[in-house]
Amino acid sequence: MENHELYMRRALELAEWGRGSVSPNPMVGCVITVNGEIIGEGYHERYGAPHAEPNAIAQVKDPSLLEKATVYVTLEPCSHTGKTPPCADLLVARKVREVVIAAVDANPLVGGKGIAKLRGAGIAVTTGVLEKEARSQNRRFFTQMEKRRPYVVLKWAQTRDGFVARPNYDSKWISNIHSRQLVHRWRAEEDSVLVGTKTAYYDNPQLNVRDWAGRNPVRIVIDKQLTLDPNSNIFDRSQPTICYNLLKEEKSENLHYVQLPREFNVVELLEDLNAKKIQSMLVEGGSVLLQHFIRQDLWDEARVFTGDVAFGSGIPSPHLNRVPNQTLDIMGDRLDIYYR
Repeated sequence: MENHELYMRRALELAEWGRGSVSPNPMVGCVITVNGEIIGEGYHERYGAPHAEPNAIAQVKDPSLLEKATVYVTLEPCSHTGKTPPCADLLVARKVREVVIAAVDANPLVGGKGIAKLRGAGIAVTTGVLEKEARSQNRRFFTQMEKRRPYVVLKWAQTRDGFVARPNYDSKWISNIHSRQLVHRWRAEEDSVLVGTKTAYYDNPQLNVRDWAGRNPVRIVIDKQLTLDPNSNIFDRSQPTICYNLLKEEKSENLHYVQLPREFNVVELLEDLNAKKIQSMLVEGGSVLLQHFIRQDLWDEARVFTGDVAFGSGIPSPHLNRVPNQTLDIMGDRLDIYYR
């Protein structure tokens, strides 16, 4: 009997290579075996490109072996036509012997239909192999499908005495260069990054990916009364940018002013981003904005750096009032990671 978990772990490793490139699709990996030997493997490499299953099948040198094959896939094969043809149909056409699936797709367009199609064609189907790991890997996708909002990651850096900035809002530098590089990696992995008016004003951030290889996220800023300088870095149109405000609705190249119908509401913002198919968001501040998400329990993960500096006074850091799930040392900075 083949070791289902062994090959599914390999499929999960492959899926990880798609991180930051496939959203709003999920990351998916696929491994094809015959008698315990891997004959093909692949992953979903980028949005709009072929899915994991056709990429793995393309690696199989002798297609006749597929009728004897077990196909391991981290997410239920799709059963609808989107950017690419249905993967379930491809597996049926190739007459594979068995399909082992980690997690059932939460997309209502799929949601068990791919499994039903495979079983209807006489293909043996096993589900739930390393399901917890597969759902965790694609927690952004599952959050959007099941909660109808983006996956929200809160991030801030605080001093050892609990401040995110000095009284004049200056925050340079609390964390070290290694922690700041890690933040650029995170930006490359999320669909969007959000800041409030004060952070945009005092820091004038670019909110792009500079110290890591990867795509730039959609920049999001909340500027209710449009008080920010139009020449701020965030409005330079170098990457897609959304400005939520109360005064105007206007759209031009890489800059979209979205008018909110009333005072700022985190729920409304998340609903609008979900409608725009933004699957995840890194909230980088400031402290009041971060506390909004914490107070309304609208966050999924928090990453908090504590640097080896003290300000004595200043802008207090947000309060989570819980024990971190994980603590890491980033070359002298402490990184606490929380999961809601």
